[in-house]
Amino acid sequence: MMHQHPQRTIDRARRMLDERVQPAVERRAAPLQLAVRRLPGEPEPFEQATAGPFEPFTAGSTWGPAWTTAWFHLSGDVPAGWDAAVVVDLGFDGGPGFQCEGLVYRADGSIIKGVHPRSRYVRLDPGTTTVDLYVEAAANPDIAAKAFRPTGLGDGLDVDGEPQYRFRRAELVALDDRADALAVDLDVLIGWAVELAADDPRRSKILRALDRACDVIDPERIHDCVDAARAELAPVLGQPAAPSTHRVAAVGHAHIDSAWLWPMRETVRKCTRTFSNVLALMDDYPELRFACSQAQQYAWIEEHQPKLFARIADAVAAGRFVPAGGMWVESDTNMPGGEALVRQFVHGKRYFAERFGVEPREVWLPDSFGYSAALPQIAVLAGFRWFLTQKLAWHPTNPFPHHTFWWEGIDGSRLFAHLPPVDTYLSELTPAELNHATKNFRDHAGATTSLVPFGHGDGGGGPTAVMMERARRQADLEGAPPIEHLTPTAFFERAEAEYPDAPVWVGELYMEAHRGTYTSQAAMKRGNRRSEHLLREAELWCATATIRTGAPYPYEALDRIWKTVLLHQFHDVLPGSSIAWVHREAREAYAKAGAELEELIGSALGTLAGAGDTPIRFNAVPLTIDGIPALGASDAARAIGASVTAKFDGEQWIVDNGVLRVTIAADGTITSLVDTRYDRELVAEGQRLNDLVLHHDLPNAFDAWDLDSFYRTTAAPLRAVDSLRVTERPDAVVVEVRRVHGASTYEQTITIPAGADRVEFAIEVDWHEREKLLKAMFGVDVRSDQATAEIQFGHLRRPTHDNTTWDEAKFEVCAHRWVHVGEPGFGVAVANDSTYGHDIRRLSGSAGDPLAGRAGTGIGLSLLRAPRYPDPETDQGRHHARYTLVSGAGIDDAVEAGLRLNLPVREIRGTSAPAPLVTVDGAGVVIETVKLAEDRSGDVIVRLYESLGARTTARLSWDFVAVGAEIVDLLERPLETVDEPLFSLRPFQILTVRIRVQETDDE
Repeated sequence: MMHQHPQRTIDRARRMLDERVQPAVERRAAPLQLAVRRLPGEPEPFEQATAGPFEPFTAGSTWGPAWTTAWFHLSGDVPAGWDAAVVVDLGFDGGPGFQCEGLVYRADGSIIKGVHPRSRYVRLDPGTTTVDLYVEAAANPDIAAKAFRPTGLGDGLDVDGEPQYRFRRAELVALDDRADALAVDLDVLIGWAVELAADDPRRSKILRALDRACDVIDPERIHDCVDAARAELAPVLGQPAAPSTHRVAAVGHAHIDSAWLWPMRETVRKCTRTFSNVLALMDDYPELRFACSQAQQYAWIEEHQPKLFARIADAVAAGRFVPAGGMWVESDTNMPGGEALVRQFVHGKRYFAERFGVEPREVWLPDSFGYSAALPQIAVLAGFRWFLTQKLAWHPTNPFPHHTFWWEGIDGSRLFAHLPPVDTYLSELTPAELNHATKNFRDHAGATTSLVPFGHGDGGGGPTAVMMERARRQADLEGAPPIEHLTPTAFFERAEAEYPDAPVWVGELYMEAHRGTYTSQAAMKRGNRRSEHLLREAELWCATATIRTGAPYPYEALDRIWKTVLLHQFHDVLPGSSIAWVHREAREAYAKAGAELEELIGSALGTLAGAGDTPIRFNAVPLTIDGIPALGASDAARAIGASVTAKFDGEQWIVDNGVLRVTIAADGTITSLVDTRYDRELVAEGQRLNDLVLHHDLPNAFDAWDLDSFYRTTAAPLRAVDSLRVTERPDAVVVEVRRVHGASTYEQTITIPAGADRVEFAIEVDWHEREKLLKAMFGVDVRSDQATAEIQFGHLRRPTHDNTTWDEAKFEVCAHRWVHVGEPGFGVAVANDSTYGHDIRRLSGSAGDPLAGRAGTGIGLSLLRAPRYPDPETDQGRHHARYTLVSGAGIDDAVEAGLRLNLPVREIRGTSAPAPLVTVDGAGVVIETVKLAEDRSGDVIVRLYESLGARTTARLSWDFVAVGAEIVDLLERPLETVDEPLFSLRPFQILTVRIRVQETDDE
């Protein structure tokens, strides 16, 4: 052939592969007999489900209303001489994990493997003469196929709906492994013919080999030509890669969302199907290394499929099935509190250690929506060294500048981090993906290897035989990056050793997408925040009751509730991006956890206070509040501050509490707030405080996930008032405002306490908007180019301007209990009890106005959204939230305001007020946790941190008999003996101290 015609050759080879070679993999087929048992309710175990009755079923028939299960019985005889397999097609259409799925059992109840669109064959053991199999088929609706359009299929309530699927095949087939091998040869070489440059000599050789292979294939006698065709391809497949080329560490993977477009009960089955597939694949491919994070998923298998769990344990012991990540679930890291992130690692690592005797060293979070700047320190203190994510590849504006780097947190702790340049955690090891990984890698100068997580995921599935065969063809292939199967540990050890001077990224790994997840499904946010603080109280007061009175410590209950809260911090549950079914169950779980924690707290407080009629007030805040000692109680009478007055001047109300003079307009907004201590007006010119604003909210894609910046162009303040009522009390003036707008009702309460530097707000909303965003805006006369937001164990400063595209991208950010803006000597804090999404920006004046830059700062709290996908009824109904504005606030005042709002004082009747169990002296030092040790030794664990970003000294004291103390890591393992409980802390440092309790002589 004198001239090359690359595209013609590629098209020829591709048609030959698709229309002749691939179909030839099945040489012969024979029918099987089918019977079915349909189950409309919850899944049943094998023994119960297969007990019958079954009815005859014919391939081609429909089955499966959404979320139901059908059990199919497959039976028949294997023709003599067949090396047979069973092929199952439940009605597959599209990719794995987002539609019907099946799990194949032997008649004795043992699991063989799962079946999905890319894994339809079930190999029979050699010599098998009869087929007697059961397939548990889940009719999961393909919600992802709705292309982000509203669908009611996610509510899980209609089990009598139309069948979702048509059963296509259940047959015996004789497979031709030679034809299958030729199919992979062609697939790989066609891929590289497409990917290599037009002037690359390697491409010309591949094209010539493809042409020659097609020449020797007789389309009517494929099986007779397989060996000859493979012989034509063998020389180019045998050409080794250049020594200097980029290398790939292939890690088998099946990122399984613990809940998303399916309920958690279905995730249990997805794990079963995927893990059984992986174990079956390992029998044929001993080089496979499969990394699986999320201890919760292992725990589900241990509970529901103990025999499969035993097989997994054997594979873990062999180093092939790798517990990775060390967290209970792959959680969101923006919204969980500091102690919750600690417990993600504690519970995850403890489970892996107890069940498998392993301790992961890499944080494995490929799919979470951005990463807190507090995470490096938390991870390092939990024994981690490395960090992996994939999600930063989603940046639409500012590509992340590194793929291998050191990530430095707010305290200076560092993790060695990797962002796989393949730009997916669902790789299929195609030439296109591997070529992209090579070209995309930004650190060639210092590193030679990148990691590729491969396998079908999100909805499960895992690696397949085709992927493994591709890996074998490309293990050492000219033009391709050599592939080596490694564990995450092996990859990171190699990567860090060759690139110790990798660049450093300081601060949060902010994700420039999915900003709406800080607000979607408000009940998730409130449930999480409330549960975290109730757990904090329960541990504190139960530990105090145990030490003070000998009351039993509720280890089992607290462990179980913590795991419930940690599970619901999964990165599609807490962020509000799952179907209605998931969030309905989450609301129920939060309510149950809250009720149980309130009972534990009430019991502990009752034990501590004793029987009596004296009002005892308990303060769980680690600061003195209203005269009540930190982490202690008081029986002193409640003091009322200075007087507070309210006057109506005919147009507006003016409230004076001795510190603040607040003007409330007839529309219920605050038009003036003067701090008399500074003789300073807080309201910026032309602005208001507590201005409810409604925006259109229709992002370009990913409704529940995304918030696009153009929402700002449709701001509509809610100023119409249905009623306004002012009540004067001795301790406060209370203003109640009711508004009705559209289909929703807004009831606000503004409280101005006597003698206080704060204004308190509460809002009840009966929300029935669609595709809208509700914000509470505060336009303050404070000029600052940075805003401070609380994150776990500290705070973070972000720009309020749009100087660069990186600054502009942070138009919506996550904060925990407070945000703060300030000038030297004066600041304003806004604290909240359940809000995470914030918008803090420099306010713009009028165009052409030379004083426009003096306009101040806008603080916006995102209260509610109403996206319609994947839950079309998102947030419809009643919601409540509280927030507080503090005038003249420093960072320490902001910390106090956030704690005060989230840990309100409790009052019960009793006899005496117990003294605090522990106290700390040190500016800015906050005690985060007081609990008993996880090992049930009875030792007291105190976790504290520096909150102001300054170096300080802290003295820890305890009011009980102890035999010593030591500094421990987050898993409560000893690091250093404490001779004198006086600690020097660096900015934002976390310190965990174990106080060893005096042993008794009872034994």
